[in-house]
Amino acid sequence: MHTTFPFLPSRAALLAGSAAVCALGSVEATAGGVRAGTLIENTAIATYDDGAASRTITSNTVTILVDELLDVTVTSLNSQPVLASPGEAVLTFEVTNQGNGPEAFDLIARTNLADNEFETAFTSVAIDSNGNGVYDAGVDEILAASRTTPILAADQAITVFVIVDVPGDVEDQQTSGVELIANATTGTGAPGTAFAGQGEGGGDAIAGTSTASASARGALRAGVATLSLIKSVSFQDPFGEQSAVPGTLATFTLVADVTGSGSIDDLIVVDAIPDGTTYAEGTLTLDDGPLTDASGDDAGEASNENGISVSLGSAAVGAQHTITFTVTID
Repeated sequence: MHTTFPFLPSRAALLAGSAAVCALGSVEATAGGVRAGTLIENTAIATYDDGAASRTITSNTVTILVDELLDVTVTSLNSQPVLASPGEAVLTFEVTNQGNGPEAFDLIARTNLADNEFETAFTSVAIDSNGNGVYDAGVDEILAASRTTPILAADQAITVFVIVDVPGDVEDQQTSGVELIANATTGTGAPGTAFAGQGEGGGDAIAGTSTASASARGALRAGVATLSLIKSVSFQDPFGEQSAVPGTLATFTLVADVTGSGSIDDLIVVDAIPDGTTYAEGTLTLDDGPLTDASGDDAGEASNENGISVSLGSAAVGAQHTITFTVTID
């Protein structure tokens, strides 16, 4: 665009100073450049001496309305694969408006990626409402079916959670990916694609280098803990031998072993007192430590009627617990 100046006398043209450029008002910049909708106004000045006096003239003012640039980035905030067991799993992403104007973004979560070793089922997308970076069910806002973010100011970033369901038949250490895509609601397209009149302040909206669309991938690694329970018995008969005769003490040993990865919760081991035997009071142990037979004062309880019960709570991979108790053969 060219600025037109009034005609100057030839002597004045020789004496004219260089033109000065003024921008009216401050111009706020963002990652995407000058903020969309900003008016940039420019007026040139010329000074000269016509022999009679020094004079100053101004050009007409040229006004530029800054168009809106549509740009976005998506980043996975999980630096390592998320350890997931059957049930709900959460992946964390950040969506940033890299444009120069306010924009909302449509979010799409893809779980059926080609190299997945197991498939998850998409559940929902949530916004980190309280800003703590951790998904809080019932607190963080679940996006409606269109899964559109709130309008983000230029340079604004939000944390987004993608919630998926891990199948019950997943195998330990299998991996799976989830991709989150963010598309500008105004539109997407090759860099330079224009959306006439849809920018901030009535200007155009222009797709930036990101094509107004971006994606990132998060990963899951299955952590499946497996419990084995092995039971054995040893005998001490009334004669100091190892036969199973009336009066023999039979000591049962239960070994609970957790393998795989991850952990298990609410682990309780129970065993009935076999028919034809009587529980030997005070013989219940856990990892070589005695437990009382009474209910509620430690991890175990035991009786002829109800058998033995030992609560082990949460157990991580590699944990091994040994339970013993003794009965007398009737």
